[in-house]
Amino acid sequence: MMQDNFSFNATELTHLDAQGEAQMVDVSEKVPTIRQAIAAAKVRMLPETFAAIQAGNAPKGDVLATARLAGIMAAKQTAALIPLCHPLPLQKISVEVIPDPQLPGYQIQSTVKTKAETGVEMEALTAVSIAALTLYDMAKALEKSIQIESIQLISKTGGKSGEYYPPEA
Repeated sequence: MMQDNFSFNATELTHLDAQGEAQMVDVSEKVPTIRQAIAAAKVRMLPETFAAIQAGNAPKGDVLATARLAGIMAAKQTAALIPLCHPLPLQKISVEVIPDPQLPGYQIQSTVKTKAETGVEMEALTAVSIAALTLYDMAKALEKSIQIESIQLISKTGGKSGEYYPPEA
């Protein structure tokens, strides 16, 4: 069993009620602010698979456009997928699928923005995750060993906790 290297006070966990049961956080008293989150993922594949996708020779069609669209659609459905997420009015969703011959594969980046009482980190992370899974699905006929890696939050702005950027590696 893995041990955590930190301790916490259960009363500080906003997703637990007084009995320790999971709950959706009450954000009704919070003031809506502009919030943005950027997330990223990598999809690594064989050079031959990368070349076929770049040339437009994947059996299922336009891999990159389908992955982008799937990421956008997924961000809009996050509250239906993640049990304690709030449904949010999303004002901006962008998903970029960027060729990276050095992987070889693709860097995926999503930016999600809203004016609401809670943040959009989960929406951005969901967008890159589903875009990566869709890329895999669209290209699996070419290669089943495609790897999805490094799904992470790149930044978040707005809200009570302010800005977040990951520590330098």
